[in-house]
Amino acid sequence: MTAGLSQARARGGARIAIGTRTMARLTLAGVGVYVAVDVLLAFLRPGYSLVYNAESDYGRGPWFWVMDLNFLLRCALSVALAIVLARVVQPSRTLRTGLSLLVTWAICSGLLAFFADDIEGQPVHGSGKVHLALAFVAFTCVAIGTIVLSRAFGSGQEGSGREGRSGGSSQAGRSALLALSVAGAVAYLLLGAVTGHKHAPDGLYERIFLGLELAWIALAAWYAAARPEVSLR
Repeated sequence: MTAGLSQARARGGARIAIGTRTMARLTLAGVGVYVAVDVLLAFLRPGYSLVYNAESDYGRGPWFWVMDLNFLLRCALSVALAIVLARVVQPSRTLRTGLSLLVTWAICSGLLAFFADDIEGQPVHGSGKVHLALAFVAFTCVAIGTIVLSRAFGSGQEGSGREGRSGGSSQAGRSALLALSVAGAVAYLLLGAVTGHKHAPDGLYERIFLGLELAWIALAAWYAAARPEVSLR
């Protein structure tokens, strides 16, 4: 009886571990699709400037639904990463804080699909005001959350078997995550500094910011998927 329970638990643990790695890979795939859709939209809507128009402007006019699906995809891939990190990172207050910020970014990103923004230079209406508020909360949360989660990645993992033997590569991965998160925060501050200024390249700064945050999400997913011994704890 006891042996049967032990085997069942072992099989259950294996299924959880496989699910975690699969979810991490799906997160990576989601980032790739998101970037590909953004590139596609640039060709579908050539009248919009990559320097001056915000990404959300694609949510108005022809092909608006493509941008809306991308907002929902950003929500899904961010939630998937949050689940992965909850499974593979040592539980701590830092982790819980970071995950809360990441999930808030995900939820607000998804809600953007239901509140179209107003094109640059046009009057701001009710939907546009909600969109701006959601974007502000989302951007703020992910800018802070990625830094917090980068710190959480390093807590409590140095002493475990293979992690100890591959400490150099693990430390390099954590350093890369922290560097990306700090670069994202700098881009966030630059975006905030130019927002509202006429003829400012806020579209460019927004794309740099989102690119850095998506790169962090992809690297975090790869980092988790590449270390199954952590997820099997």
